[in-house]
Amino acid sequence: MSYYTVLGLDKEPFSSSPDPGFFYESQEHHAALVRLMIGIRLKRGLSVLLGDVGTGKTTLSRKLFRLLKARDDIEFHMILDPTDDTEELFLDSLIRTFKITIPNEQPSVLDFKEAIKNYLFKTGVEEKKTVVLLVDESQKLNTLSLEILRVLLNYETNEYKLLQLIVMGQLELLPRIREMKNLWDRISLKYVLNPLDEEETRKMIDFRLQHAGYTSGPSFFTEDAVKEIYNYTQGYPRRISMICHNALQELVMKSKPVVDANIVRELIAREVK
Repeated sequence: MSYYTVLGLDKEPFSSSPDPGFFYESQEHHAALVRLMIGIRLKRGLSVLLGDVGTGKTTLSRKLFRLLKARDDIEFHMILDPTDDTEELFLDSLIRTFKITIPNEQPSVLDFKEAIKNYLFKTGVEEKKTVVLLVDESQKLNTLSLEILRVLLNYETNEYKLLQLIVMGQLELLPRIREMKNLWDRISLKYVLNPLDEEETRKMIDFRLQHAGYTSGPSFFTEDAVKEIYNYTQGYPRRISMICHNALQELVMKSKPVVDANIVRELIAREVK
């Protein structure tokens, strides 16, 4: 029997998977999501969303995908691990992502580029759809790949960009983009996700418990426990989820009614060793 079943929950509340159903919208996450949606709707082109490891970028991307995937007027695509070393390999990954068919069995780089250009004009102008490409873990993009994405942003009508590009990555990407002036100037939205504050940490914990099926009485976590969790995690959602997951397991093993500060301190002491 799973630990969460013992606690009367329907699901695991603090899974490390980026489940959009458990996405807690802090003020910053909500603002980022709204601005991304506006940028897509207005077809502004390039949006850059940066943040440290564990701030919730990937989960936010899944939330955006869920919001847009059902719309008939949007073609939404994602690249989750852009580690292609060469121009040809990255173009090939774009072709596969866009599901473009190339009749030539051994296409050249020019064939790839022409096929992507035709796809964007056909989908964006003839079919009047919005093409969205979200690239996660964008700090892994090399200079050649960034240059290819810059070129794709050149495809436009007199009124709008044909590709809505969302680049999500760690902060180390920022100086590299700054150095590429012709790419930096094309950014319509720059947003940096910061960690949660203490109040939002409490709200995130309660939100996840409720979405896992918890409905009876006070939270499993005391106020002092939340303070300890916040001080240790500094408000990073991924770290919060990990320590809360371990705390609930400890709760079951020790047959205690709530997670108090002592349980959290014991867990932290183990992790620090």
